[in-house]
Amino acid sequence: MRTFRFLDFVVYKEAKVFYKEIIFLVRRFPREYWELADQMRRSSLSVCLNVAEGSAKRTDKDFNRYIENALGSINEAVAGLDIALSESLVNKALFENYITKAETIAKQLGGFSKKLRSSKPI
Repeated sequence: MRTFRFLDFVVYKEAKVFYKEIIFLVRRFPREYWELADQMRRSSLSVCLNVAEGSAKRTDKDFNRYIENALGSINEAVAGLDIALSESLVNKALFENYITKAETIAKQLGGFSKKLRSSKPI
């Protein structure tokens, strides 16, 4: 087994791209929205880091806990995007583009979680 197996996970790779795109997006936010920008950066980064950290756990049950945390973090990032939309920091088209990417990641995490829950211990 590869030491850093998360590097091969499609969901990790897509979450990393999402994080980079969030960084690019929030750089344009006005200074008074620094808290929102910071939280959006941290929540999108958390998706990547939870997948990576969980992949090192010994049991599928432990790994799944981190996948569920990652799912919570992608939801948090979407909430940040929704607030950014309501504050006119992003337009509807840009919002929809990010939501589509977040949905893809959330579905992958959900599938990953389902697979981990259904695995039988060795």
